[in-house]
Amino acid sequence: MTRRIAILISGRGSNMATLIDAAKAADFPGSVELVISSHEEAGGLVLAREADVPAVAVPRKAYKGKAAFEAALSEELAKADIDFICLAGFMRVLSPEFVTPWNDRMLNIHPSLLPLFPGLDVHEQALEAGVAVSGCTVHLVTADLDAGPIIGQAAVPVMPSDTPQSLAARVQKAEHRLYPAALAHYLSGKLGGGPSVTQSEGCFLSLR
Repeated sequence: MTRRIAILISGRGSNMATLIDAAKAADFPGSVELVISSHEEAGGLVLAREADVPAVAVPRKAYKGKAAFEAALSEELAKADIDFICLAGFMRVLSPEFVTPWNDRMLNIHPSLLPLFPGLDVHEQALEAGVAVSGCTVHLVTADLDAGPIIGQAAVPVMPSDTPQSLAARVQKAEHRLYPAALAHYLSGKLGGGPSVTQSEGCFLSLR
C-alpha cells in the first residue's frame, strides 16, 4: 500500500524538500500529499508549492491553546486523507492526545545520535560533551520527547575546530541522506533482521 504522507514543518523545509524529491521515484512506498507549516511565512511552504505539493499554514499564534492548534492540524490531515506523518523541523512539541492516534505512523528526525542530546541546543551539547562523533536519528514519535524507537541513524565526525554552526551544517547533510532512506525502509516493512550499514559521502548510515 502506498502511504499518503504529510510533512509538518516550521521553517526552511530542507529535509522536507529531500523527502518530496525521494517520493517522486516510481518505487517509493509513499506519496507526499500535503505540507503543513506552523508558521505562515515559512520558506518551506514556497518550496512545497513549487514542487506541486499542496501546502497550508496552520500558525500556532492563531489559536488560543495547544488543543485548538492540534485540532486544526488534525482537520487538515483528515481533509487530505493522510495516513502517515513526517516531522521535518517542526518546532512544536505535540501532546500525547495528538500523538497517540498516530502511533507507528509518525516519524521525526533529530540532529543527534539519540539517546544522546535530546531536546534543544543539540550541537552545543555535543561540543560541550567533547564527543568525537555526532549525527542524526530518525525515530518513531511517541508521547515522550525524542524517545521513540529508532529507525535509522547517520554518524559524522566532530572536528576540533567545530562550532555549533559548522557541526550543524555537517549533520544536516547527513539528515538529507538519512531521512528519505529511513522513511522508505520503514514504509517498505524492512524492519528487523539486523541493522544495514552503509557509508555515504562522509557519513555512516544505519537502518534498523
